[in-house]
Amino acid sequence: MFRRTLLSVVATAGLFWSTAAAMAESRMALVIGQSAYRAVAPLPNPTNDAKAMAQLLGEAGFEVTSASDLSQNAMRQAVSDFAAQVATKGKDTVALVFYAGHGIQIDGENFLIPTDIDPKREADIPLQAVRLNDILNTLTSVPSRMRLVLLDACRNNPFPDIGKTAGRGLAIVDAKFGAPGTFLSFSTSPGAEAEDGSGANSPYTTALLIAAKEPGLSIEDAFKRVRVSVNKATEGRQTPWESSSLTDDFRFFSAAGDASAKPTDKPIEVKATETTPVEAKPAETKPAELKRSPEQWKTALKGKSAEAAHEIIVADGSVDAYEAFVSLYSDAIFVPRARTWLERQLRMIAWNKAVLENTAAGYRAFLLAYPDSDLTLTARKLEERLRNRPEFAPVAAANATMASLQPAAPSCSCSKPVAPSKKAEKPEKPSKKRASAPPPRRSSLPPPRYAPEADDDVVVYRRPPPVYAPMPGISIGGGIMGGGGRGGYSPPSRSPGMPTTGGSRGGLY
Repeated sequence: MFRRTLLSVVATAGLFWSTAAAMAESRMALVIGQSAYRAVAPLPNPTNDAKAMAQLLGEAGFEVTSASDLSQNAMRQAVSDFAAQVATKGKDTVALVFYAGHGIQIDGENFLIPTDIDPKREADIPLQAVRLNDILNTLTSVPSRMRLVLLDACRNNPFPDIGKTAGRGLAIVDAKFGAPGTFLSFSTSPGAEAEDGSGANSPYTTALLIAAKEPGLSIEDAFKRVRVSVNKATEGRQTPWESSSLTDDFRFFSAAGDASAKPTDKPIEVKATETTPVEAKPAETKPAELKRSPEQWKTALKGKSAEAAHEIIVADGSVDAYEAFVSLYSDAIFVPRARTWLERQLRMIAWNKAVLENTAAGYRAFLLAYPDSDLTLTARKLEERLRNRPEFAPVAAANATMASLQPAAPSCSCSKPVAPSKKAEKPEKPSKKRASAPPPRRSSLPPPRYAPEADDDVVVYRRPPPVYAPMPGISIGGGIMGGGGRGGYSPPSRSPGMPTTGGSRGGLY
């Protein structure tokens, strides 16, 4: 009887703690669908995609704000208002943004396209569109538990004239270089174009609506299924891509029979005996995923059918997995698709490196590796633009390398690190011998205010020239290194010992 009563109390306590944890987390979503473009042909599906996603997210416990066919100002205002709502909810909020519509890259930067845009040239895009980085920075500016950004925005470039110089699709955005707790999903891989679809929804949204509803499925596993589904539905033409810096687990829906558990955490485990108090274990952080090398992938894929192996590497989405597949299954019908994906991905990785470096040498290196691609014109333009800019990256890299080779030693702003010495353990007695007097100076100038160290730049002060009364009809203006000319003499107005400037260019100082 006592044990039964205790178990009842334990179950009630567990339910209370789980419910309290669920109430502590807020889920906020901003859903945008852009269909009614004014200057280009409308897109049929983004509005449908937004409505379907809003319904799904509402069922998953999100407080959803829906907005469709937004102008540039309206889109910026919607993102700003959404960030304010997230800030009001607190740091335990899960913030999700879903966008369906056009998106393009200009000079390696991604832009989402409002419905009122009407660009005449490539330079108009940054002025009339909305930077993806601005949205990400706005979301990370407010405290939140995690940020999920889902972009069905890689459709074809709707501006033919701009499309001649801009790259295809969207550029790489690596969440690992941003704030922790960020998950980015693109409807197709970098540098590729997504399809709007022939049904009521796009292939990406269609697959996401199915995978997200699976109870207890982590967000990583859900998007692995999305990748495989979209790849099959488009016959390899489109493969979604993700980048994540999540440190916690997230599930759209909790596992069956666990409705009270916190959706983004594993169920709290409660253990008790008749003599021990009840304690709830905190949620564990997400373990880091181990990356396989190409050789390890070859071992994992060996012996599998080409179709099964292809599905595995598509679900993984890594370069190493694709390289292993291409080398193992050279004659399979899936190899041309995999090779196309691999070549494009390597090109986009090299392009991302050049954009981050942003130097003429970096763009030149990209052109040497990929002289004929959709990014060639952009790379040439940026190389020419930066041709005359000093490049400090190699110097900084060399300094960093040299610093890494030096032994660590304490330092301060007033002195340089000194290598430890055994003699320094005991204080030395002052020497009775006096230092030899410095040699006499030829100049009568006072000594410098401080003794320059070996690495300091030494400035030599010379005695000003004697002042001569100019003869009538004679002007002084000649210089030692040439370049002197006419223009009379100006007597020095400085104190003795300071550099003197003559009346004409080309003098000593």
